[in-house]
Amino acid sequence: MRVLLKATLDTEKANEAIRSGKLPEVIGRTLDDVKPEAAYFGLLGGRRTALMVFDMQDSSELPPTGEPFFTELNAEIEVVPIMNADDLRKGLSQLR
Repeated sequence: MRVLLKATLDTEKANEAIRSGKLPEVIGRTLDDVKPEAAYFGLLGGRRTALMVFDMQDSSELPPTGEPFFTELNAEIEVVPIMNADDLRKGLSQLR
C-alpha cells in the first residue's frame, strides 16, 4: 500500500543532529530502507519536516521506519495511506 510518511522534527534534537552530523545519517538510512518513490524536505508550520511516499508491504514495517525519527530526532510522525491518480481512477471505477 502506498503511504505518506510525514516526520516533523523537534527543533532542538534536529539542531543537535545537524551539529553532530547525525541528521544526514538518519535520513539516509531511512531513504535506503524504504526506497521512496518521492521524498521532500522543507518547513511546514515553521518546523523541519520530511515527507516520503513509499510502498508499505506490511504494517510490521512501521516500527523500523518510524522509530529512528522518534528515538533519534524526537519527531512527530504521521503515516497515512494515499493514492496517485491511477489508484484514484481504479477506486472510483469500483463505486456503484
